[in-house]
Amino acid sequence: MQKLLLSIVALVALVAGIAIYNWLPQEQPQALVYEPARAIAPFTLDGSDGGLADNSNLEGQWTLLFTGYTFCPDICPTTMADLRKILPELQEHSVVPVKVWMISVDPQRDDVDRIQKYTSFFGENFYGVRAEHQRLYPFVNGLGLMYSIPDEGEQDYLVNHSAAIILVNPAGNLQAIFKAEHVIGEIPTVSMEQLAQDFEIIARRYH
Repeated sequence: MQKLLLSIVALVALVAGIAIYNWLPQEQPQALVYEPARAIAPFTLDGSDGGLADNSNLEGQWTLLFTGYTFCPDICPTTMADLRKILPELQEHSVVPVKVWMISVDPQRDDVDRIQKYTSFFGENFYGVRAEHQRLYPFVNGLGLMYSIPDEGEQDYLVNHSAAIILVNPAGNLQAIFKAEHVIGEIPTVSMEQLAQDFEIIARRYH
């Protein structure tokens, strides 16, 4: 009788524990998370390694994508440097590699050689891609990002582009968007602390 009573008490405690867990608010990422993840339309871009990059190159790893260009004076180098610092922490929460892709939105000035030199400075986990606008714009737009195209013949110019960072899961699908913080007087950048917290949650839930 005593064993039966103990079993009933244990069962009640288990059920109560599950009920309390489900009742408590669950940890939620601040990023915009797609559930289910969204497929990325087929693309082919020029990679900084001299080859072609397509959807298959995003598989088997977590990939952080963001738009930039090598002549960018502020957002791009800041984002690249911040991601280089945070990558080891992100890798702790993933059994597959975590990579960074910089999508050049300045095909007029950023050839493959220039992008290779730029991205390699930040480490082996950084990769650059480029293409002419006919291939580039649909890819960038499909990710939910944007960039401006300079007037024909213009030489000294800035390219306006999104500061958000896209997260692609190991299946090669769009999993989340980390939005940039806009503070008056400062350049818009993604909070790396928040990105790391959100990535841990997302990676833990991913199957």
